Amino acid sequence: MSIAVTAISSEDSENGDALSTVPDGTVQYLSVGALELEAGGFLPEVTLAYETWGRLNSDASNAVLIQHALTGSTHVTRGASDEEGWWEQLVGPGAPVDTDKYFVVSINIVGGCYGSTGPSSISPDGRPWGSRFPLITLRDSAAAEARLADALGIRSWYAILGGSMGGARALEWAVTFPERVKRCGVISVGAYSTAEQIAFAQAQTLAIRQDPDFNGGDYYGGRTPEAGLALARRIAHITYRSADELDFRFGRNAQGEESPFDAAVLGERGRYQVESYLDHQGTKLVRRFDANSYIAITEALMSHDVSRGRGTLKEALEKATAEFFIAAVDSDRLYFPAQSRELADALPGDVDVHVIEAPIGHDGFLTEIGQLQEQLRNGFFA
Repeated sequence: MSIAVTAISSEDSENGDALSTVPDGTVQYLSVGALELEAGGFLPEVTLAYETWGRLNSDASNAVLIQHALTGSTHVTRGASDEEGWWEQLVGPGAPVDTDKYFVVSINIVGGCYGSTGPSSISPDGRPWGSRFPLITLRDSAAAEARLADALGIRSWYAILGGSMGGARALEWAVTFPERVKRCGVISVGAYSTAEQIAFAQAQTLAIRQDPDFNGGDYYGGRTPEAGLALARRIAHITYRSADELDFRFGRNAQGEESPFDAAVLGERGRYQVESYLDHQGTKLVRRFDANSYIAITEALMSHDVSRGRGTLKEALEKATAEFFIAAVDSDRLYFPAQSRELADALPGDVDVHVIEAPIGHDGFLTEIGQLQEQLRNGFFA
């Protein structure tokens, strides 16, 4: 991504100087100090990368936090570089999350590779963390993000929302810091990761770990585990799209002049179109993402369980005081709509589940979010 980058101090952000001078959509960095982690690990210093759009009100009452999904970045919508964002149907001038009205923030998760402290970051001994990077959870991410919000002068979010892992992050915020979240949008994710979701995730992390170039996670400065990361992406992408979508787009067609049948031995056969598509998706991710970060945040998502240590699901959600907006994609086969209904039923009050009707599958939360514009604009963000 060719987006502008700057760094600010917490002192600058607290007095509002940086917020008034940094162009929209500029990646900024903020140190939030040491972080003791839920699973017992420790990071002596954590830096968070983030972007902002719009202007913060004098009373900081118009702040909205948009949480990215697994391999997403902070670049939600266009800014200084005019680089296209990943949720422009939802966020931008005149959109439901109107950047002319709201001050929008997006933060790269701890463990990521888009500027926040992660496995590729340099540790205090001058070497990349690599295999020594500790296990993080979504609660750890929320704890770090709360410090960034403090530095920006945001004591309470007008709204937090996200899709997939971003929705899980939003939900964790609403339960961990109920007094700081007025509205919470949880899209295409449930209250916890199921056994099947953990199984899909384990296959992905194992694909990376079994790459000969992985070197136990200490591959920096040498060959990187590109084959393992590309395979992990292939596995994931199958769960992001529906069977109908894949059949409609590719069917049983061969890729170009290749033929899956004209080969004397298995190793020489051509590819089906769907195989070529998955190869393409794997190659794209390898070019922009770190394999250790993929493992770190995948395992953070595997840990997702908003009721962990908080009693039953209903008891855990009773802590939340936010107004909730729950949505699901009808064809999602990774996070089934039934999980969204389970979450809505467990929340206090009468919470509807809004449905995105799209044949594409899980990725419909990105591509078809425009279907919810009216509900968001006239309800959640009214």
